[in-house]
Parts: sequence; C-alpha cells; structure tokens
Amino acid sequence: QVQLVESGGGWVQPGGSLRLSCAASGSGFSINAMGWSRQSPGKERELVARITSVGSTTYADSVKGRFTISRDNAKRTVYLQMNSLQPEDTAVYYCNAAIMTYGNAYDYWGQGTQVTVSS
Repeated sequence: QVQLVESGGGWVQPGGSLRLSCAASGSGFSINAMGWSRQSPGKERELVARITSVGSTTYADSVKGRFTISRDNAKRTVYLQMNSLQPEDTAVYYCNAAIMTYGNAYDYWGQGTQVTVSS
C-alpha cells in the first residue's frame, strides 16, 4: 500500500516562507513525476508545480519565481519551498505522485496540508 504523507503547512505572514514535504511510504513501487496542487474554498484544484523523475520542473504562472519544487529520490520525498507568500496562496496543498507498481500506473494523493497567509 502506497501512502503519501505531507508536512510543513501552517500560518505565515505575507512575505514569509514555508517549506512543504511529502514522503512516499510502502514497497514494491517506483515513482515517476511528483507534484503539488492546491485548492482554496470555492475554487477548483490547480497544479502548482511538478517535477519529473529526472528533475525537469514546471510551475503555474502564479508561483514562478517564488516557489521551488525539488525531490530526493533516495528518500522518496518531494519538497515545495514557498517564498514571498501572499494571501492568495492560502489553500490546502496536496502532494501527488505518479506511481508504477507491477506494470501498472496509478495516481496517488496525500491528505493535504493547510497553508494560511495572513497578517
């Protein structure tokens, strides 16, 4: 059974920083792309950043230059460094991983971690 466990959310003032982590646990699988999405009340979930197994990254226009996604393949962990946070970044952030197991591909999601940016 694959599990994605997120950590690092919380409250921060505008202009502040937070670092999210998401670790995959379980056995018998490999991980392709990993990413972070977010959802705020009344809005659809949106992709924030994505990183492939070889480190290629893509970002939503709204976070380019402020957020950085990275991964540690040995630890099966993906990170999201968020700088210059603004109130509009307030949302539940979800980790996502494209998992390959026994020849099949699956999308897994974490439980979400709340990020609140306010003064």
